[in-house]
Amino acid sequence: MTDRLVSPLLSIVVPCFNEESGIDEFLRRALLAATAVAGQNFEIIAVDDGSTDATWDIISARSRDLPNLVGVRLMRNHGHQIAATAGLSVARGERVLLIDADLQDPPELLLMMMPTMDRGADVVYGQRSRRAGETRFKLVTAAIFYRLLGRLASVPIPRDTGDFRLMSRRVVDILLAMPERDRFIRGMVSWVGGRQVALPYERDARFAGETKYPLRKMVRFALDAITSFSTAPLRAATWVGFISAAIAVALVVYTLIQWFAGNTVAGWSSLMATVAGFFSIQFIGMGIMGEYLSRLVEEAKQRPMFMVDCISRGGVSRPLDLLTPSMHPSERRAAVERAFVGEADPNAPIARTAMHD
Repeated sequence: MTDRLVSPLLSIVVPCFNEESGIDEFLRRALLAATAVAGQNFEIIAVDDGSTDATWDIISARSRDLPNLVGVRLMRNHGHQIAATAGLSVARGERVLLIDADLQDPPELLLMMMPTMDRGADVVYGQRSRRAGETRFKLVTAAIFYRLLGRLASVPIPRDTGDFRLMSRRVVDILLAMPERDRFIRGMVSWVGGRQVALPYERDARFAGETKYPLRKMVRFALDAITSFSTAPLRAATWVGFISAAIAVALVVYTLIQWFAGNTVAGWSSLMATVAGFFSIQFIGMGIMGEYLSRLVEEAKQRPMFMVDCISRGGVSRPLDLLTPSMHPSERRAAVERAFVGEADPNAPIARTAMHD
């Protein structure tokens, strides 16, 4: 029987998608920062989110030489938020840092985050005071999004923040117990509450590669954020419907008055424009309701949130027991531990791991 592993002080979770050109530099800087604050009592969980380049080959190879590195390979691309959740579900640390691999968020800020958590913070999140290397369009749309979300969200979500944050074990366990598929992690962490402290910093440009968030994904991400933490669009659609009905009644009254007065109600173009306008309002309202309904359908399917192809530690790939949000945190950590120390069934196929929503 293999001895039980001791939970590390710190886990660093880094979702990766086609990061072959920058993953080595990230690991170098993350290892230096983690060693400075935790000695050798840490782990780095690198999650390959279905990359099509050599990202997994690099992670797997480095795990042979770096005892603190754990590779988690998903069976396909699930998206950043789900990949981050997969990494959090594997992390065993008493404190967990969530960070991207592009080095826009400096791992060296750990040296400031850890003392802040020592003083009683449950979450220490990075708040961007400047964003280098980003287009004017990205900066303007990001500013609009955060301010709009701040007005609509049912819980206060700090402006100009990403998923870059250090969280206590308690917060991570609560976060993993939330079963929703359309995840907006920074909002979910805000919903948890506790003492959350901002750490202002200047965000760097990408070290290498290109952004994984084109306009289409940005719009989808914004919709997930708003629909996950606000029902204001539904209420707005209701009010627009009432206002439209009132205008329609007023137009009918006006038309009857003109008819009794013997005046010809002229204006085919204006009539068509009015009809088109009302139909547009109706379709907008239907679209808003459709966004919420589609999310209910996805939740009702109860499909696995993600599927893990394999977990690599010390250059050896092993299967991982089924993980579900209903598991007690100690059960989840025990399942991960069995994969780490090689106690899982050696005859079990590797591509069988899933986390259900």
